[in-house]
Amino acid sequence: MLSGGHLLSVLIFFPAVGAVALMMLRGDDHKFIRSIAMLVAVAEFLFSLVLLRGVPIGSSGYQLEEFAKWIPAPPIHYHLGVDGISMFLVILTTFLTPISVLASWNSIQHRVKEFFVMLLLLEVCVVGVFLALDMFLFFLFWELMLIPMALLIGVWGHERRVYAAVKFYLYTFAGSILMLVGIIWLYNATGTFDLPTIQQTLANGQLILEPRTEMLLFLSFFFAFAIKVPLFPLHTWLPDAHVEAPTAGSVMLAGVLLKLGTYGMMRFCLPLFPEAAHRAARWVAVLAIIGIIYGALVSMVQPNLKKLVAYSSVSHLGFVVLGIFAFHNISMQGAVFQMLAHGISTGALFLLVGMLYDRRHTFEISEFGGLATPMPKLAAFFLFVALSSLGLPMLNGFVGEFLILLGTYQRHWGWAAWAALGVILSACYLLWSYQRVFFGEITVEKNRTLTDASAREKWILATMAVVTLWMGIGSPFITRRTAAATQTVMDQVEPQRAYEAAAPANAEPQRQRVSANAKPQAKLVFASANPKDKHPSSSAAATIPVERLGIR
Repeated sequence: MLSGGHLLSVLIFFPAVGAVALMMLRGDDHKFIRSIAMLVAVAEFLFSLVLLRGVPIGSSGYQLEEFAKWIPAPPIHYHLGVDGISMFLVILTTFLTPISVLASWNSIQHRVKEFFVMLLLLEVCVVGVFLALDMFLFFLFWELMLIPMALLIGVWGHERRVYAAVKFYLYTFAGSILMLVGIIWLYNATGTFDLPTIQQTLANGQLILEPRTEMLLFLSFFFAFAIKVPLFPLHTWLPDAHVEAPTAGSVMLAGVLLKLGTYGMMRFCLPLFPEAAHRAARWVAVLAIIGIIYGALVSMVQPNLKKLVAYSSVSHLGFVVLGIFAFHNISMQGAVFQMLAHGISTGALFLLVGMLYDRRHTFEISEFGGLATPMPKLAAFFLFVALSSLGLPMLNGFVGEFLILLGTYQRHWGWAAWAALGVILSACYLLWSYQRVFFGEITVEKNRTLTDASAREKWILATMAVVTLWMGIGSPFITRRTAAATQTVMDQVEPQRAYEAAAPANAEPQRQRVSANAKPQAKLVFASANPKDKHPSSSAAATIPVERLGIR
């Protein structure tokens, strides 16, 4: 055990305790089941706020680490840690979970106990992915996450729910197989699954990868994460999953699960394989820009309101991938912020679409029209969230996209110019869809008697609106805490690393090179054979001067 106590373990497994408690209850006591699920979700969110004190501003490396031996052979450890990037993603997860519970209060009427058990278990797996620092542990949580999400879609979804659930599972599982191959290769080469140890081994030059080998390893991880984002053209599972999922499933899928892909790119692809990341950057950027424009154009012509919001995620997450592979600290900070902003704004859009579905049981835009007359409060919240999603200044969507475009422009102005089209197109499809749904004459008689937002729905939407506004005007609270972590990623991904600059010219033949055809075992020199004795991530934790990060 390192210096973190047990906070991270509590954050991972507390919802599992709640899920076990729910399974002990009678299945027909719906009110008590919902109350217990809500209590557990709110308590988990409050626990996650303690992370803000555990990760000091300007600190790099992993904080609050927990380390314990788990499996002796092969050496697999229970290793957890958090930095500025994963901290806010954990908080986003724990924030959206009680929102999802409250949104499902009346809409889920069958297998209520099982639904909330699956929702809490999904939270367990997602938080575990963000906190795991052992690659085997990371992969375990990554795979387990598929089960509750697929069940949420397949059991409580709409008409084509089984098709959507199977498609979601197969796509993600196919990418996971490739990532598993990469993880096993790295273990055979280094003798450990510990991520900080592997990072230090590669950074210190104790293990040098041939360019072809490094590119293959990079692609094995990248494809798994690109499917999860999803990055064009690997996005086709997303619209079906969103449209068929229940409201809570769509909120968690868009708000959290898609961020696992971009988080994986920042945590694995860039630090472990920097040269391969640089060589692939232009192609990744092309795919990201295509996704930005393609997602916006498809959203513009969608007759289905929920599918419109789903395709908007393809566009918005394209900005995140572009910001990551621009290799600039500003764009990378923007990518982290955009992950959080997208989770709030798009999650709120799915909540609003779900509220409309509860009243009309359809997602077709042609079935709406003039809804601002019977539902003025719901229409006002919808407009507010749509404006945040399209990037209106003072709201959360503006900050992330602006930082991404600003940092990208300083490296590749052409990329930023093409990506800026996505901002314009997002205003087109969001405002046009809002006009068709809420303005004009009421053409369907059923719409005249629709009820406005209930007290429960007002609380949900008001909470999301407050967070949206706070993120827009109080963005330094987040960026100051993510700056050091993103700068650490930038230091790891720079092609000219410190040991290369200091090495003499004739030192190259003495380095060990591992080719794609050679056996992956390597004779590595560690300060200690036991990572617990002197752990790389602990010794690497340092404080980066705020002047270097541009923090005021």
